[in-house]
Amino acid sequence: MYPVLNDIEVRILGCLIEKELTTPEYYPLTLNSLTTACNQKSNRDPVMNIEEGEVVAALDKLRFKGMARLSGVGGRVPKYCHSLAERLRLDEPELAVLAELLLRGPQTMGELRNRADRMSRFPDMGAIEAVLKELMDIDPPLVKLLPRQPGRKEQRYAHLLSGEPVVPLEEVDGRTAGAVGRGGESERMAKLEEEVSLLRNEVAELRRLVEEFKSQFE
Repeated sequence: MYPVLNDIEVRILGCLIEKELTTPEYYPLTLNSLTTACNQKSNRDPVMNIEEGEVVAALDKLRFKGMARLSGVGGRVPKYCHSLAERLRLDEPELAVLAELLLRGPQTMGELRNRADRMSRFPDMGAIEAVLKELMDIDPPLVKLLPRQPGRKEQRYAHLLSGEPVVPLEEVDGRTAGAVGRGGESERMAKLEEEVSLLRNEVAELRRLVEEFKSQFE
């Protein structure tokens, strides 16, 4: 099994792969460049606001997990690169697809083809399908096909470097989600009614104490 990554580690790994494939002349990345890439507003979902200290801490964990390392390239400023190509023997198309899943979360095959094409050429849907199959056939797999969402025609793919993907509540069957929603509403109403009742009792007690205090001067 792969070591489970948190959200910041996932973002860092995705950025390192992306920058290697899109701007190789600036790769490996300095800490400042990597932090900027993590907080980039384009090609990211969700947009994050990560501090340099958080990036340093996450890089240490990724290095310990064997997924990132300090570059051996010369220079006074430390630079960082990923280790996935060597560790998992992934080629450029596989890295491109994995990077998109790390940077934007679950996506359909069509979305992946359009978005990953900036990192590696995918001439047709067959090409992206073949890469996804390779990533799912690796032992252990790096990618999983998620159940189809209600109201959607296409299924989405998700990476498995953060463990088993969690399906959000809105993606659960409509009837189940509705039932959960109604249950939650009833629970909130009951809590509000209890709080109102407690406040009324407190107000009544305060009035009693005021009346007792006033009676001492009558």
